Amino acid sequence: MANMGLFSGTKSSKPLTMSVKSLTVKFRIPYYTHWGQSLLVCGSEPVLGSWDVKKGFLLNPVHQDDELIWSGSIAVPIGFSCEYSYYVVDDRKNLLRWEMGKKRKLLLHETIKDGEVVELHDLWQTGGDALPFRSAFKNVIFRRSFSLDIERSDGLIQNKLEQEDSVLVRFKICIPNIEEDTSVYVIGSTSMLGQWKLQNGLKLSYAGESVWEADCTGNISLETGANRNLNVDFSNNQPRYIFLSDGMMREMPWRGAGVAVPMFSVRSEADLGVGEFLDLKLLVDWAVESGFHLVQLLPINDTSVNRMWWDSYPYSSLSVFALHPLYLRVQALSEKMPEDIKDVDYEATLATKLAIARKVFNQEKDLILNSSAFQNFFSENEDWLKPYAAFCFLRDFFDTSDHSQWGRFSHYSKDKLAKLISEDSLHYDIIRFHYYVQFHLHIQLSEAAEYARKKGVVLKGDLPIGVDRNSVDTWVYPNLFRMNTSTGAPPDYFDKNGQNWGFPTYNWEEMSKDNYAWWRARLTQMSKYFTAYRIDHILGFFRIWELPEHAMTGLIGKFRPSIPLSQEELEREGIWDFDRLTRPYIRLEHLQEKFGSSWTYIAANFLSEFQKGRYEFTEDCNTEKKIAAKLKTCAEKSMLLDSEDKTRRDLFDLIQNIVLIRDPEDSKKFYPRFNLEDTSSFMDLDDHSKNVLKRLYYDYYFHRQENLWRENALKTLPALLNSSDMMACGEDLGLIPSCVHPVMEELGLIGLRIQRMPSEPGLEFGIPSQYNYMTVCAPSCHDCSTLRAWWEEDEERRRRFFKNVVGSDALPPSQCLPDITHFILRQHVESPSMWAIFPLQDLLALKEDYTTRPATEETINDPTNPRHYWRYRVHVTLESLRKDKELKTIVKDLVCASGRSCPPGGQEVASNTRDKQQVASSREKNPISKPLSGVPQKGTVAVV
Repeated sequence: MANMGLFSGTKSSKPLTMSVKSLTVKFRIPYYTHWGQSLLVCGSEPVLGSWDVKKGFLLNPVHQDDELIWSGSIAVPIGFSCEYSYYVVDDRKNLLRWEMGKKRKLLLHETIKDGEVVELHDLWQTGGDALPFRSAFKNVIFRRSFSLDIERSDGLIQNKLEQEDSVLVRFKICIPNIEEDTSVYVIGSTSMLGQWKLQNGLKLSYAGESVWEADCTGNISLETGANRNLNVDFSNNQPRYIFLSDGMMREMPWRGAGVAVPMFSVRSEADLGVGEFLDLKLLVDWAVESGFHLVQLLPINDTSVNRMWWDSYPYSSLSVFALHPLYLRVQALSEKMPEDIKDVDYEATLATKLAIARKVFNQEKDLILNSSAFQNFFSENEDWLKPYAAFCFLRDFFDTSDHSQWGRFSHYSKDKLAKLISEDSLHYDIIRFHYYVQFHLHIQLSEAAEYARKKGVVLKGDLPIGVDRNSVDTWVYPNLFRMNTSTGAPPDYFDKNGQNWGFPTYNWEEMSKDNYAWWRARLTQMSKYFTAYRIDHILGFFRIWELPEHAMTGLIGKFRPSIPLSQEELEREGIWDFDRLTRPYIRLEHLQEKFGSSWTYIAANFLSEFQKGRYEFTEDCNTEKKIAAKLKTCAEKSMLLDSEDKTRRDLFDLIQNIVLIRDPEDSKKFYPRFNLEDTSSFMDLDDHSKNVLKRLYYDYYFHRQENLWRENALKTLPALLNSSDMMACGEDLGLIPSCVHPVMEELGLIGLRIQRMPSEPGLEFGIPSQYNYMTVCAPSCHDCSTLRAWWEEDEERRRRFFKNVVGSDALPPSQCLPDITHFILRQHVESPSMWAIFPLQDLLALKEDYTTRPATEETINDPTNPRHYWRYRVHVTLESLRKDKELKTIVKDLVCASGRSCPPGGQEVASNTRDKQQVASSREKNPISKPLSGVPQKGTVAVV
């Protein structure tokens, strides 16, 4: 429940002295803490610590019925005002957690007399409570076409207390979404609250910032409603003023739907070989007509690191700030376009667009670059724009993005940058060209983003977890990255062998020194275009899977941060042969089994025998990268009997055949290898060692890290969330620590649920009707096969789904027919999840006309292939989709029948009444916790 505090103007207060008349403010808030934790209030004035939590005012706990109430009183001068928030601390006042949302505001009007007691009844604000005030809702979905007039002044006490035993209660409710001409009343058991009769209730007035309030006075002993209770304590020093902040209006939960498609996959009649930012306007129109409130994209930052098809990978950015020139509509650069524009294939698109853009730039550069619009853009973005332009020039000049190869420019400095971008330099026009392209990308994406906002459609971006090691960011901010390591993921749904993304890991300790300024700048930049975003691999903010830089696979890694196994700990358990456990365990029989008759060649070229029948890798091939390099040489000389790929996999199996990983920074610390029980190194140990290592393995991966990872996330994630007002969603798939979901709930982060990847143990398929409200649900995503491909690729799994989910013993169709797609999509729209977001490919599968293309060709990414070519394009134009009334009707009926909100223009009522009844019944069986408020109907009275 939200408690927005007292929203009113703030004025400064003077230090309290004995001669100043004063009154008492009593704080009161219900909140359950753990042993050793306390609650304090900290605020803008010295009496509340001046925002120094260590100096905040500690509250005292008392059990009241089934609640733990924290309270405390302070003396303040008459006319006191401040801002404040609540914090959880340990017994040394170290900060453990804090409220999300806006700071509370308190203004005590001067009509409150000397010696009075003002009691504040507050409720803890969670991240979920703050969601209605994120831009996705505030500026898009709940965007008003009318204005509300503020009906009462800040802090004004409209009713005077004339009797000594009378009490003033200020009722206060937050309603972020309300229709025009709607009134708000509070009714209750007393005569002053209408004795539960609406016509006699207390009407609330609008006080600004979505808050409605009213004062009620008299000789009161109140209890208001079955769910909202107010009990007045008439003991000594009773409060005569009670400010009751009663959270959010309780209504039906708001739910919406959306479509997900990569920018490069969009097709229109106007594009030049790839989807373009201005195509988003057509996509938004189709989304509205189909009943969707959201359009989700993959990352759109420049990835031009290698200047070849490898750069199609959208999560490996050249710059986390620059937009990708691929998405530029060159026809919109000028009214005087060159006449040689033509259609091109995907691989040639970028080069062609840049060539055309250069022609236009040469014609109009002075006109554009001297305009006030460009000057404003440049002044707002020069901190990243200048290094980006310089980097692009140096990349092209040295023919590599590997800045370690740039000679004296390898190490960035502001002085070197100033010379590189100087107006006097011979290459100044090259620098300015990059400014020019980014300016037009900004103009075009801004136009599309504003169009989406006006249409009531949330534009959702994607925040990649990593950056390319040869990027502008690692060049300019090398201290923020651990360049001798790589990030990846342990084995999970996406890849049973783990993944190595190749990104350098973050130096969180260094980033924390300026309160994560680099991250905050990224989010600020994103918020110029997006009103929501997806945090890629949110687990990385709890802990990241870190690999040595020389690794090519993702298996032999460790979590950072993590508490390792110490040598002392292992020795206490009787584990002492660390060389045996940390070196690849290679016996003669292993070689013969893997390589057959060619084992002698492998042994002679890659290994040395250090004991009879025991082998180790030689110095020139004792890492995965060294093995791959040597194999390439052998393959070129046709010296391998098996294929290069098979031989590499077998050699990698050998080098990964270890039980413990020794910490490269501290030789007395160790990490258990992931899935160590699968290795022959483990299998050949004695039973005592197996039992000890198995127990320590489960302790390392599933127990000892939980508090550390929780604390790490609570340091990093709030910096992101507080740097913009975008709605944040987290991709929380894979190996999920138990601390993740509670932290996400606390911070108001919306999770992700993919039906084929259930987070619940023991389930093969997720159950959408049981999903938590604070989730996005989807039948597939860009990192897995489409719904149609998934259905068709595994017959046995298809039968299990048909039996256990559809509830049929019949033989399921081998093809994913439109009826199958409709059933699965209907499951998702009817779920309690706040959002149901569907890949466009899955929506097209609702109509047989769009299923002629082989399903496997619609896959966006194959996570098991590090060199996957991200080139999927929708085979139908947006213009054609807009003309397809049948598909739009099918989709819109699904959305509307489920009770999900539709944007203006997409609100036609679905005709399937039976579906609506089933949805209502499903909701009764599956209550939704802490729902986001819906919309009071126009012309009705909202009652609290």
